[in-house]
Amino acid sequence: MPTTITIAELHERFLGCNGTSTDTRTIGKDCMFFALKGPNFNANAFAAEALSKGARYAVVDDPEVVVDDRYLLVADVLRALQDLARHHRRKFDIPVIGITGTNGKTTTKELVHAVLAADRPTLATIGNLNNHIGVPLTLLRLTAEHRIAIIEMGANHVGDIAELVAIAEPTHGLITNIGRAHLEGFGSYQGVIRAKTEMYVFLGGHEGTIFVNADDPLLLNKSAGMKRVTFGSTGSPDVLGYLQPASHDPFLSCSFDHHDETWMVDTHLIGAYNLPNVLAAACVGLHFKVEPERIVAALDNYIPSNNRSQFSDTGRNQLVLDAYNANPSSMQVALENFATMTSDRPKLAILGGMKELGADSQAEHKAVMDTVRRLGVATFFVGPEFMELAGTGNTVYPDANAALEALKQKPLTGHLILVKGSRGTKLETLLEGL
Repeated sequence: MPTTITIAELHERFLGCNGTSTDTRTIGKDCMFFALKGPNFNANAFAAEALSKGARYAVVDDPEVVVDDRYLLVADVLRALQDLARHHRRKFDIPVIGITGTNGKTTTKELVHAVLAADRPTLATIGNLNNHIGVPLTLLRLTAEHRIAIIEMGANHVGDIAELVAIAEPTHGLITNIGRAHLEGFGSYQGVIRAKTEMYVFLGGHEGTIFVNADDPLLLNKSAGMKRVTFGSTGSPDVLGYLQPASHDPFLSCSFDHHDETWMVDTHLIGAYNLPNVLAAACVGLHFKVEPERIVAALDNYIPSNNRSQFSDTGRNQLVLDAYNANPSSMQVALENFATMTSDRPKLAILGGMKELGADSQAEHKAVMDTVRRLGVATFFVGPEFMELAGTGNTVYPDANAALEALKQKPLTGHLILVKGSRGTKLETLLEGL
């Protein structure tokens, strides 16, 4: 019977490896392969393949696959990955910033990363690897070079954030906002609040510092009595900022005050709803002594990607791409912002269904249709969630393929178009028709 390896021994082996992998399709030379299990797969069966492709070690939890000392046996591969990440993180006495929230957490993470990386070597979550696997994989990228780390944390259920902060052990934290999303998993909006504020519970118990949007009464209330740094556009937060008349439409322009001086920022982000995200990044930067000039340059030069708050001109139409994800609160602010955008072009919203809303789904999709009607925005609705609410005068397609066919048969030209929906609706596939 092979011997189970301890986390300390696993860490010694890890330090001799070149990164990690959980997928035999992306094996790097001398990496450490973790044979994770899922509902439809058991990667223990692929450990030998990972080693043949160049992995130095394969971490497995099936003793039957162990044939030599390149196989490292643990009781549970996922738990070993998480425990190894925590063990590795504890080797670094640096600030670790946890970022979560219903809307804007990835954009905020990217903005904070841009600001801090302009001043010092900074580790940040790649993309949205923000779950119980992505967080440990991010922590295992920490090296002696890094002076600070930014860890994005996502949640679908109560307890998810508590699990992630127990792995990452952040010294600082930021909740962007708490909205109505993943209601199916959380059970209710109160469940969302409990889940997201698990970040505050951890930091409050470990003398951590919280960055708080002072314009958000819920976050102010939940962080009362804790060590916090505030930002916002009203009152007297530690970092006060304002929307400014757009100097380069259609992008967000804003400013923030520091030491009796006002600093102007011209972003490449669409939407006034991104103001708190920009101010959060400025606040974090100032807290960590980044010079305001560097903060402004980083925010000015950040260009969004991955269909988040992007502006695009296809030659036929101008697009506001926000199709990475959607929930009731983000849909509301996107529509409100789109309605106020100045343009001499006719406006059209293409809205996709919102996923994981459970019993609230029909009511929340009806609320979106009511908002569209109130704002007077011409709209194409896409997805089965809207199909069941389709009424006279609404243009509704069952899925993105049907919408794309309609766009090919009757092309749109000269419009300003908002594209917003959950990833599951796949609205990005419509871009070739726009």
